[in-house]
Amino acid sequence: MAAPRAYWKGTLKLSLVSCPVALYPASTTVEKTRFHMINRETGNRLKQQMVDTETGDVVEGDQKGRGYEVSKGKYVEVEKDELEAVQIESNHTIDIDSFVPEGEIDKRYLDHPYYIRPDGKAGVDAFAVIRDAMKDQDRVALARIVLTNREHVIAIEPLDKGMLGTTLRYPYEVRDADDYFDDIKSPKVTKDMIELAGHILDSKAAHFDPSKFKDEYETALKALVRRKAAGKPIKAAEREEKPSNVVSLMDALKQSLKSGARRATSTTRRRPPHRRTAKKAHRSNARSRKAG
Repeated sequence: MAAPRAYWKGTLKLSLVSCPVALYPASTTVEKTRFHMINRETGNRLKQQMVDTETGDVVEGDQKGRGYEVSKGKYVEVEKDELEAVQIESNHTIDIDSFVPEGEIDKRYLDHPYYIRPDGKAGVDAFAVIRDAMKDQDRVALARIVLTNREHVIAIEPLDKGMLGTTLRYPYEVRDADDYFDDIKSPKVTKDMIELAGHILDSKAAHFDPSKFKDEYETALKALVRRKAAGKPIKAAEREEKPSNVVSLMDALKQSLKSGARRATSTTRRRPPHRRTAKKAHRSNARSRKAG
C-alpha cells in the first residue's frame, strides 16, 4: 500500500523549539456510496458547466475568476496572485500560541481532525519533547495554520506516537444557543421520574467503542445497488405504524425500565453454556484439591 500523501507540510514551532511536520486528514469519505448524475436516455454521465447568470452563456475555464460582492450584483475581482500576496507566518508554520486544559474546549468549535507526525528525522526529538510535555501536563496546544488559503486555529494534542490536530471554528461560525433554547419551558419534574430515568441510563451504560457504530443506511444503499445491478426488483420497505395510544411520562419511564430489565435477563440466559460448565469444573477441581 502506498504511503498517504501529506495534506500540508511545514514547521511546528514552540517558542525557539521547532520541527518539520506533516499533516494528514484523519477522516475520509472514500468508502461512502456516491451517485453521479447521468442521462437517463443514454446512460452517460453528466458534467456541470458554469453559466453566466445574465447572458446564459457557458463560461470556459480561462474566463472564470473570483469576485467579492460589494453591493447587490456588483463584484470586485481578486486575482490569484493577489491572494497569494496575503502572506502571513502561519502559511508555512504552526505557531503555538497557548496551552489550555482539554476540558475547556467547547465541542461546538471542533471542525476537522488531522494526524500530525514528524516530517523526516531532523525534528523527531523536538517533536517528542513537545508531545510528551503536553501529555505530562494534560494540556492542548492552540496554534494557527493556513489551510486552503484560510487561516485556522488548530487544537493540538498527543495521540499515540504522534499528535492529533483539530481545526476549530471561529466564534462567528458558531450559532448562539440562546436563539434555540431561550423559549424552552422549564417544567417541574418529580424526583421519582429523574430516578427512574437514571435507572434506564444505568441499564444502558457502556464504554465508547466506535467499532460498534453501524451505518445501516450505507449498508442498505449498497444492498440496493447490488440488487439493481443484478436486475432484481426493488421493493419499498413497509413503514411501521407508530402507536397511537398516549402514555403518561411516568408510565413510559416504568415500561422502559421493565423492557431494559427483560433484555438484560434475556442476554444473561443466552450466554454460552460452556462458561458455566467451566466454572463448575473449576469448583470441582478445587474441592478435589481440598479433599486430597
